[in-house]
Amino acid sequence: MIITAIKSLLLAVRRQQLQLTGAVIAPPKALAAGISCRPGFGPKGRGRIEIAAAACIDANVILHGYGGSILIGRDAFLGPHTVIYGHGGVEIGDACLIAMHCRIVSSNHAIPPMGTDIRDCPDELRPTRIGRDVWLGAGVTVLGGVIIGDGCIVGAGAVVAKDLPPGSIALGVPARVVGHRPGTSAPA
Repeated sequence: MIITAIKSLLLAVRRQQLQLTGAVIAPPKALAAGISCRPGFGPKGRGRIEIAAAACIDANVILHGYGGSILIGRDAFLGPHTVIYGHGGVEIGDACLIAMHCRIVSSNHAIPPMGTDIRDCPDELRPTRIGRDVWLGAGVTVLGGVIIGDGCIVGAGAVVAKDLPPGSIALGVPARVVGHRPGTSAPA
């Protein structure tokens, strides 16, 4: 009983610490130590980070909005060392399983002509959306502007550079659809 009380207290303290950054966090299942949460500021003002109820955020997850938004759905799981940059907006649906060391971005650098430093060009904002009940395996990278449909499974280490239709199973670099979950009708 004492251990349960201590765990509840730690969860409440971690939630309060993250809310002090400006994040909106509904009652979570778990918030591990070392989470970095920074809404940041961008051209449109202060960024927005929202975590829906029953989410589980593991150790050393980085949620940096850079003035954009990061919206994490109900009962989602973010594995340890996951990094999400919300410049252009990131949405993660309910009941998603994001394994350890995943990277999700929502912007890219412009490609200027030679003689102009890439670093001096503004980011291209590219909203990124991950549907409901998606499983990203360990070390998956999701690039800016991608939409991953509901129910997709993406194999470990894949780089998702293009949209994936609902129920797809994809793997590789770049990720390509190799099948579909049972009960999914394959696209024509």
